[in-house]
Amino acid sequence: MSLINKMLQDLDARRSGGAASAVQQDEVKAVPSTERDRRPLMLGGAALGVLVLAAAGWYGWRYWQAQNTPPPAPIKIADNRAIDKPRFQPPPAAEKPPEIVPEVKPEQAPVAAKPKPPIVAHTERTEPVRAPKPVVPHAQEGVVVRELTPKQMSENSYRRALSALQEGRVSMALADLDKAVEIDPRNDAARQTYVSLLLENRRTDDAIRQLRLALGIDPRQPGLAIILARLQLEKGGPALDTLLKTLPYAASSPDYHGFLAGVLQREQRHSEAADHYRAALQLSPQNGVWWMGLGISLQAEQHLPEAREAFNRARSSGGLTPDLRGYVDRQLEKLSR
Repeated sequence: MSLINKMLQDLDARRSGGAASAVQQDEVKAVPSTERDRRPLMLGGAALGVLVLAAAGWYGWRYWQAQNTPPPAPIKIADNRAIDKPRFQPPPAAEKPPEIVPEVKPEQAPVAAKPKPPIVAHTERTEPVRAPKPVVPHAQEGVVVRELTPKQMSENSYRRALSALQEGRVSMALADLDKAVEIDPRNDAARQTYVSLLLENRRTDDAIRQLRLALGIDPRQPGLAIILARLQLEKGGPALDTLLKTLPYAASSPDYHGFLAGVLQREQRHSEAADHYRAALQLSPQNGVWWMGLGISLQAEQHLPEAREAFNRARSSGGLTPDLRGYVDRQLEKLSR
């Protein structure tokens, strides 16, 4: 701007002029008409030059300011991607809860609580936030969980069968009993109930199969052996073999000895039958049927005096039916001749 002002001052100085530079009147010469016509053009060109110089000076000043102004400090933009973890931290994984023993009825077993989805805190990030994996609890807090043993599962099935029987659902009871003995073959109560229910529904072959399985696992069950032998007698099976296998575990059972004596008597093995009748009568001396059986075997072995005594004991016991009492009377009459 100072350059422009200076140029304007020079022009003013030239136009006004001082005393020292005044031009005498006589020294003024007429300007030709051609020169008078050129004067406006020269003035316009001078003005245009002044404008050009002014514009050049203004742009030069701006350029000088741009070169001498220090560059602005770079703005640091926080890189949100450097954040490794979201503000929300998932809860620590729950320890594997121990197991809990349920009550006797399986329908009352505790039900695992439904897991709640985790709450993800809002974070301002340029990248999508990955929600942490939800922690799925295995059981309610403070509840101990244990796996059911085969014995417990068998017992639960057995109790369900008893409940089904009370409600009259026989087919459901049979299914639960079959499951109970399959899980735990040593569940004697379930096995006996199962056999009894099979016999009531006339499923003899299934009952025989269950009894044989039970005695194969544990032959120390004289009651089951008697039932199996009775069914085998009806079917023509090896009833005597069944009884003899379990005999070592039935020494104190009078019913077992009496039943075995009757089977031996059917096989015409009267000497052995008499021995087992005596064993049964030592434990239960008032059984008239066994006294009669002993008399029959002694009579077959030609021990007539002993047979007569056995028949008399049978007659005096008072435990015979009218038909059996008539049979004893006829045998006594034969032996008295």
